Amino acid sequence: MANLAIRTLEKRLAPLREADLVPPARGWLRAIREGFGMTTKQLASRIGVVPSRITALEKAEITGGTTLRSLREAAEAMGCVFVYAIVPVQPMDETLRARAVRLAEADLDRTSHTMRLEDQALDIAGIASERERLIEEYLAGPSRRLWDQT
Repeated sequence: MANLAIRTLEKRLAPLREADLVPPARGWLRAIREGFGMTTKQLASRIGVVPSRITALEKAEITGGTTLRSLREAAEAMGCVFVYAIVPVQPMDETLRARAVRLAEADLDRTSHTMRLEDQALDIAGIASERERLIEEYLAGPSRRLWDQT
């Protein structure tokens, strides 16, 4: 079930990861407003605020000091759709596997040290096999387990 959910979510995220959505230097609100040839006064009137509020909103967008609600209202007032997303930098299954690898290697480091002290160290093939077994064990279990350990 979790794999299906990840695959479904990943289908929606993949195009966003590939898109070059670097915000304009002066922010999306201002870029779109100016692109439409709309003044701050005109946008303010459409939202029902004073023009200085639009200027403040555009500045707050750049600094990250605005709310999603304010951005949504401004977008709708300009006839736009506000889109908000958190997009992992790599596919989710790759992130999960990388996390499982880190945990498996940390486990191996701890146990290998103890086994060397007891003169029971694994050979290179044994270490590689145990590493893969641990990775698969982490990936087969609940994903939340990957984030409990440091």
